[in-house]
Amino acid sequence: MRILLSNDDGYFAPGLEALAQELSKIASITVVAPERDRSGASHSLTLDRPLSLRKAPNGFLFVNGTPTDCVHLAITGGVMERPDFVVSGINHGANMGDDTIYSGTVAAAMEGFLLGVPAIAVSLVGKESTHFDTAARVARALVELSAESAQSQPFLLNVNVPDMAFERLQPRRVTRLGKRHKAEPVIRASNPRGETVYWVGGVGGAQDAGEGTDFHAVDLGAVSVTPLQVDLTHFAQIDRWAERLSDKGLA
Repeated sequence: MRILLSNDDGYFAPGLEALAQELSKIASITVVAPERDRSGASHSLTLDRPLSLRKAPNGFLFVNGTPTDCVHLAITGGVMERPDFVVSGINHGANMGDDTIYSGTVAAAMEGFLLGVPAIAVSLVGKESTHFDTAARVARALVELSAESAQSQPFLLNVNVPDMAFERLQPRRVTRLGKRHKAEPVIRASNPRGETVYWVGGVGGAQDAGEGTDFHAVDLGAVSVTPLQVDLTHFAQIDRWAERLSDKGLA
């Protein structure tokens, strides 16, 4: 079994190291990750310059680009044989609810999914992020579970693991994405030259965190496993907009 690993925290991140150590017990792994922290990069590709691929002393490969660049290059650029799985993470912090839109961790997994490879994004939820080993064991268990039966089509899982010892975890829950409040306001400040600069504010709190959501599962100490899809079509509004356009003679 071949597994491609990536992340958005950079090739030096402890979560990636923990994931590599655990998954190397069951598969041949190749690590292709960004050369620096690219958190919040979402599903961006670098199109305005060429990319470079280098090898770190520990054997990890790193790219001067985004998480999506890394996975795209690895799979389509002949860096490795086509993987059986793409696993992204382990992210330092949650990727729940609206976070998934901005997350480079989820984007790396999503790129694998779009290229026809089953993919899992793994995040460790907690301020300290001390139990990367717990999240790594969860990732391994999900890979092994998926490998037990042939998949009729690729899947994309968003997994959030509470930052606690593996033995303390509650049973895993299959969840839907919750929803956060709007983000905190942008913070205005001055740099040493007296110029006005702006810092993007933090994420908002959970708004929809009820039963069945990823927020609720993690609050209970359970691993949240959310199957994702890429189709953003708002099907419920198709007929409404078709009618509006028709009424105005635009359709």
